[in-house]
Amino acid sequence: MHPARRLWSSLEPLHDVVYFAPGVRDAGVAIGLRGFWMTYFAFRAAPLGPVGAEPVVAAFAGFEPSMVAKALPEAWARATPAACLVARSEVSAAALRKVGVDEAVCATVAAELGPVLAAADGTGRPLHAANACLPLPDDPVAALWQVATTLREHRGDGHVAALVACGLSGLEALLLQVGFGRFPGSQLRSVRGWSEHAWDSAATGLADRGLLTGDGGLTAAGRELLAEVEERTDAASWRGGLSAVGEAGVDRLVEVLAPSVSALWASGVLPEINPTGLERA
Repeated sequence: MHPARRLWSSLEPLHDVVYFAPGVRDAGVAIGLRGFWMTYFAFRAAPLGPVGAEPVVAAFAGFEPSMVAKALPEAWARATPAACLVARSEVSAAALRKVGVDEAVCATVAAELGPVLAAADGTGRPLHAANACLPLPDDPVAALWQVATTLREHRGDGHVAALVACGLSGLEALLLQVGFGRFPGSQLRSVRGWSEHAWDSAATGLADRGLLTGDGGLTAAGRELLAEVEERTDAASWRGGLSAVGEAGVDRLVEVLAPSVSALWASGVLPEINPTGLERA
């Protein structure tokens, strides 16, 4: 496994509590947001400032535009980006503490990866750059959550660039993942807001390109293209910042984080099948 992917598999679960922890929706509602999806879009977009739906549709990739427009910009009339940043940090740190992450490990890893964030290449990476300029909290657990978040957005921005380079839209990328067998199609379509018509039309287009079979499975060409996207994503993540850690450094960080990541998975907070593509180690 590529070292960039190995480190992502340790950091992504820590970040993902901001989506799946039981208290996230309530944290958004407490500051004036309306429900889970407004909280999701406002919390994740908050580092960008009070942006409208269009930049978020572009940066997040894969969401049906009208789904995003139901949350933004209305969210900013209900809660400021600054309030969202505080709320997401607090609820995420609380969730990680509840499952028993090691605070000393959090402090060590956050301190070690902090310089990597400062030196990482922000070219074409708006979500990474917006997160990278946020000050790290004094709380070591919150600091590690923010480090994990900034690095995952660095990888995510690079992933979107890889999709574009391979001639894929966000919707088409979802269909390829379904074709690979990673997610149930009906579930992924629903959580990303796509109509059956839009979903089926995109699937037909991919079949016409020889990437999907008639029943939605991947063709050989589809598998090759999906593999290319993942290889580009790993390479961009590594070249753009993580190479400063080095392969030996990745091995050590993965080992140090392993007990905390295992505790998080064992807690049941993270679903076994999830839209982030994260698989339990």
